[in-house]
Amino acid sequence: MRKILLCFLMILFVSARAQEKLIYHDIQTDSKGTIIPWFNPDPGVSFDHIVNLVWNFWDTMRVDPNGIPLYMNHQVWKEGYDDPRGLGGDQLQMAMSSWLLLYPYTGNERVKQNMRFMAEYYLSHGMSDSSCKWPNLPFPYNTLIYSGMYDGDMVIGPGFLQPDKSGSLGLELVHMYKMMIKDFYVQTPARRYLAAAIKIAKTLNSHLKVGDRDHSPLPFKVNAFTGETGELRNNNTDGTVIGKAEYTSNWCSTMELFLALQELDPKNAATYKRGFDILLSWMKKYPLQNNRWGPFFEDVQGWSDTQINAVTFALFMLTHQNYFPNWKTEVNNIFSWVYKTLGNEKWKKYGVTVVNEQTVYLTPGESHTARQGSTELLYSLLSGDTSRKQNAILELIWASYCVDVDGKNRFPQDEVWLTDGYGDFVKHYLRAMDYYPELAPASANHILSSSSVIQQADYKGQTNKFLVPYVKGVDPATVAIFYRTFDASGVEKIRMTKKPSSLLLDGKPLTEVTNENQEGYQWKSYAQGGVLSIRRTKGTEVTVIE
Repeated sequence: MRKILLCFLMILFVSARAQEKLIYHDIQTDSKGTIIPWFNPDPGVSFDHIVNLVWNFWDTMRVDPNGIPLYMNHQVWKEGYDDPRGLGGDQLQMAMSSWLLLYPYTGNERVKQNMRFMAEYYLSHGMSDSSCKWPNLPFPYNTLIYSGMYDGDMVIGPGFLQPDKSGSLGLELVHMYKMMIKDFYVQTPARRYLAAAIKIAKTLNSHLKVGDRDHSPLPFKVNAFTGETGELRNNNTDGTVIGKAEYTSNWCSTMELFLALQELDPKNAATYKRGFDILLSWMKKYPLQNNRWGPFFEDVQGWSDTQINAVTFALFMLTHQNYFPNWKTEVNNIFSWVYKTLGNEKWKKYGVTVVNEQTVYLTPGESHTARQGSTELLYSLLSGDTSRKQNAILELIWASYCVDVDGKNRFPQDEVWLTDGYGDFVKHYLRAMDYYPELAPASANHILSSSSVIQQADYKGQTNKFLVPYVKGVDPATVAIFYRTFDASGVEKIRMTKKPSSLLLDGKPLTEVTNENQEGYQWKSYAQGGVLSIRRTKGTEVTVIE
């Protein structure tokens, strides 16, 4: 009897070890002990599931006492209790950047409406006055939580803002202008988005300096009214002033803003080019060489080197290779720095090394690990070096364990951050699906990417669409996907359940081609369904027919 009991206890012990929990879920493994997704062994099914869970949690989040959604007031969600902290510094910009990819992926009009709500609320409740020394820029924080107004910085207080987050908002406003401008009913706000983005770029440009090792071309925190640079303090409870907040390397969105406005505001193109060149030269001369990536987060008082700054720049390099002749070596060096400085091997027994947030807070984060994974997948795709691919996929799988069955999403050792768990999370999965479409679900049609902003995306079976595609002579019941773009030329990638019978571009037949540089489409078969690649040289409306 004792032997039977002992065997039973041993079985329970082994089972308990095999079912180690990662936040919300028991860790699932394959026959080799490597981590696999908690929801479904197929990463495509699982990634699609968690993306939708996260969006639904955001979309249905409770309303605060001041009548607006909790994510407009707070950076942390807690069940049944409003955390006393206000907005995250880049929270709304992050959400807009993810929803920009989520909208074409789903065709869900509520995603687009949410983008409009956040942009218009921010523009009407959070910008510095035109009379300020730093005018027309967004304040990143609501110092009076329920005021409904953004008016300062979380650490330093009222009047201070973060120029790098201003560049991020400017870029997202450009994207929203492109999304909305051809819709008759929202052309007026769309023009206001562009006008606000131009004002942001003008202010940032007017304050740009060359920069050096200790000073970025724009400061990290500055008083909008007086022009005073914010203070850096010790990262501990005494708050001793140790210097000025004169440095960050989070300038990728600002550089993208300057690039975009060279085309949208051509009369000032030379000014935008000057701003872009100053930032790019500084990034290449300093952080790319010495790995001083500096601070990003609004709640850190002093200096910290952050993974988000480093890997966001790696992504910029991968998507702008023309500026970086040695991009393979330099991007690899950034990755190596991340793992040397912020690598976390707590889950190494499951085959995966994950990533800590920053040097002042060595805690593994889902957004940081997912960002690392998706960016390394792009590097793998573009360089042909697949040595990082396996861990990259496992990083995305690991990060998916941070999502509960209801869509709340948190660090293993922290809270439900409405930055890291939402806007700075979804886009990493959607990008990974684009880079390697086998990571997208095979059971449904999804637009994975476009070189243009997608203005309208309609999928068969959706009934809540504002625009109904109509092409003369085409039975609407045979249309699998209809989409419209801002740019008249571009490329799209679509994961489909089966090869379409035909495609139309602006109502005219689009031919199947063998050369990817020709206008037309190509089809790549997978075990289930395949990937449709489309190149447009003159046209904005694509109809995909079953």
